[in-house]
Amino acid sequence: MSLGEFDLIARYFQRPAGTGPRRAIVGNGDDCAIIAPAAGMQLALSTDTLVEGRHFLSTVNPARLGHKALAVNLSDLAACGARPLGFTLALTLPRVDEAWLADFARGLLDLADEHDCELVGGDTTAGPLAIGITVFGEVPSGQALLRGGARAGDDIWLSGHPGEARLALEAFRGNLHPPLGSEAFEACRMAMECPDPRVALGEGLRGLASAAIDVSDGLLGDLGHILQRSRVGADLFADALPCSPWLLPRSRAEQLDCILAGGDDYELLFTAPPAHRAAIGVLGASLGLPLTRIGRTRAEPGRTIWPSGLDAAADGAPTDAGRGQPLPDRWASFDHFKAGA
Repeated sequence: MSLGEFDLIARYFQRPAGTGPRRAIVGNGDDCAIIAPAAGMQLALSTDTLVEGRHFLSTVNPARLGHKALAVNLSDLAACGARPLGFTLALTLPRVDEAWLADFARGLLDLADEHDCELVGGDTTAGPLAIGITVFGEVPSGQALLRGGARAGDDIWLSGHPGEARLALEAFRGNLHPPLGSEAFEACRMAMECPDPRVALGEGLRGLASAAIDVSDGLLGDLGHILQRSRVGADLFADALPCSPWLLPRSRAEQLDCILAGGDDYELLFTAPPAHRAAIGVLGASLGLPLTRIGRTRAEPGRTIWPSGLDAAADGAPTDAGRGQPLPDRWASFDHFKAGA
């Protein structure tokens, strides 16, 4: 006999007593969850929806899908420097598939346990497969990392190696010539399907970064959000961009397309005063995470990419004037309502 809605919730998403994080005053199973942030803390909240065919392939491993559904939301908390507290899950299913649900719940809740993030409620309904998660965290009052804090002369930093998820997507589409080898494909597929939210980095950047955002819709497009909110411009330097070893054999045009416009990376892009370079280096080393300085902000609006010269330009205008190029439209941020238009 097929499971009903409430049996489904009880079997796969109601945690047994003594398991998983427990911080909600009233958690999963009532009309509302009741939570209270610690003294001196503010709540940070974010919502994301994943839709089959738009955000993930129908062939994705359900455990990886459960992981990613929560990871993309935790990444938003990371970008604000917030510590995760809990989340709600709205799950729309075309049918009840118990094997799929068991794997999905395992991937979801394993990541939740890793970040001490409690599932406190949600909803299930029938329809095309879609996953909606609202996550909430806490951050010390006045210490949240926001998009509007960058100042002219700040360094621009990037975590990890963006571009691998885009490389996997192009491999699935059959657009890579030559195609990826099996090792490269599996590594890039893992980056696309099972991203690692940079929560510890976000918390560590409180007091160091002036502005931050997670890279979900493409590095340049997401950088544009910081620049717009902060009312500054940016110079980026192509030779400073971190390049994944799986991207190194590709053409330079492919590398830049993946790194600058790929999206789905969930790395952190942030700005910080030059005085904080040493502290940021120590933070990256303590996390075992590459943190790369890729440019700097400027008072004049706009985004320009230079072939080289980051260190020479650190304390003044780039010296090879005339070689910087405005960024092309093809590297604009992804937009769900313009994609494919």
